[in-house]
Amino acid sequence: MDKISVLIVDDNQTLVRLMVDFLSRKQDIEIVGTAKDGMEAVDLIASVVPDVVLMDIVMPRMDGFGALDALSRMNLGKRPRVIMVTGLTRDDFIARAMNMGADYYMIKPFDMHALYTRIREVANQNDITAYAGDEAVLPAGEITIDEKVTNIFLSIGIPAHIKGYAYLREAVRMVVEDHDVINRITKELYPGIAKRFSTTSSKVERAMRHAIEVAWSRGRLDSVNRIYGYKVFSAEDKPTNGEFIALIADKVSMRQSA
Repeated sequence: MDKISVLIVDDNQTLVRLMVDFLSRKQDIEIVGTAKDGMEAVDLIASVVPDVVLMDIVMPRMDGFGALDALSRMNLGKRPRVIMVTGLTRDDFIARAMNMGADYYMIKPFDMHALYTRIREVANQNDITAYAGDEAVLPAGEITIDEKVTNIFLSIGIPAHIKGYAYLREAVRMVVEDHDVINRITKELYPGIAKRFSTTSSKVERAMRHAIEVAWSRGRLDSVNRIYGYKVFSAEDKPTNGEFIALIADKVSMRQSA
């Protein structure tokens, strides 16, 4: 079996030891080095040319963005796949990392089993760069409903820090579990979410509407249509809350059963 060579780049040595310990026990993974910052990472990448690099963003001397920039200018026989593993959740950081060549973006704390699955996924891609929010290019794997919804939302352009993001994600999960609840959106879905987040149904509805409008204002319709494989919406055709939730839930349900 050809092993996947992995380089770990993070200044949190406790986390590095945990990743090394867990991944070293996988028969198809070989840890070829660790680095505490971007400068060490660039030197190691040039010498060992790993298949996959797990890299934090906030590090001393050279951060993850600096390392991605340096990697883009390196003349290597093959391009290592890069999975960003970081506590930074701002969608502009995520977009910047993906635009600079990262193949996936995982938020700390993360499940080690999920990390192992992502490593295998990106290592087995050919010349396709996986956008963290564009699940269509990712091989099927052990991906949770929350991950699938999060990936779609990031691709569409719904900011993770606004309340409507969390409300919409909870709504999609509820509809995936019980599709008929979408027909009781005002009597059951909104109140259920409001109860969980200690707010009111009207605030849930308005926050969802705002999140959808933000996404449409960012012009990410090509991402929406690409996810579905056909033109779902136009710039003038914003969906209702219910239509949006139902569409995302249908997509997630399809991938659950695939």
